[in-house]
Amino acid sequence: MAATAESVAVGARDGIGEALLASLAEGAAAREYAFLPRDFERVRRLIYARAGIHLNDTKRNMVYSRLSRRLRALGIESFTVYLDRLENDPAFAAQEQQLFVNALTTNLTSFFREPHHFPRLAEFLRARGDGARLWCAAASTGEEPYSIAMTTIETLGAEPSARLLATDIDTNVLATARAAVYRLDSARQCGDARLRRFFLRGRGSNEGMVRVRPEVARLVEFAPLNLLDETWPALRSFAPLVDVVFCRNVMIYFDKPTQRRVLARIAQVLKPGGLLFVGHSENFTDCREWFALRGKTVYERLH
Repeated sequence: MAATAESVAVGARDGIGEALLASLAEGAAAREYAFLPRDFERVRRLIYARAGIHLNDTKRNMVYSRLSRRLRALGIESFTVYLDRLENDPAFAAQEQQLFVNALTTNLTSFFREPHHFPRLAEFLRARGDGARLWCAAASTGEEPYSIAMTTIETLGAEPSARLLATDIDTNVLATARAAVYRLDSARQCGDARLRRFFLRGRGSNEGMVRVRPEVARLVEFAPLNLLDETWPALRSFAPLVDVVFCRNVMIYFDKPTQRRVLARIAQVLKPGGLLFVGHSENFTDCREWFALRGKTVYERLH
């Protein structure tokens, strides 16, 4: 009951209403670990500094659920101890920081998600010609970059010289993306023709699974990349400038200053006339010095 009492005491000092105090006390009593408001604030500060992710108050339960798995795996008895070690123990932080970021990254994706983007990409590739360099800045588990690669092959032929860099801050999802194995039900979103052309079906113990064909997979280079990093070494080694950037449903996790900083960096690496594809709820018309809207959630890099 000590954790519950402390939660109530903190809430009382902060002026939280009685109904909310009761809810916090009930939640604390049912949880394996105490998770105090000050713990949540520390998590918010740390993930913002490391990944630019802005967590609002509605994410409290999500944070508890995901990070409690790390405490359990490490045998750490409290969030306070875990966060103290993450901030003050360099050896621990070196091993745990990426896992902390992985735990708090949301990875919602599917094949040919936001389908209106892919005919626009095909049109651009036909006009630009072969040899294009494309960057998928939030590859997640791979469905998006493989959708881009399939569109590239459909547009430019079976062995295009175009290449695609697919990056993500989450190293766990990149491992899944490299494996290129998916449930058949997930791959059905590509349509029957693409399913036959671009996937190998599993048999026996792999029934119900598919693998992306090698001719598609070899177009894609995967690498970890944090959009807040100052240098983007994976992108620098891939190409000095790129023709296309897919950065979809990423900026919604950033506050406005972080969005603008990342967009300025993207503008520096995107060729004039190149295209930036963003998510369905993202609007960057306030960045007119760099980009002009050229369709539904598609921006052109200005000269």
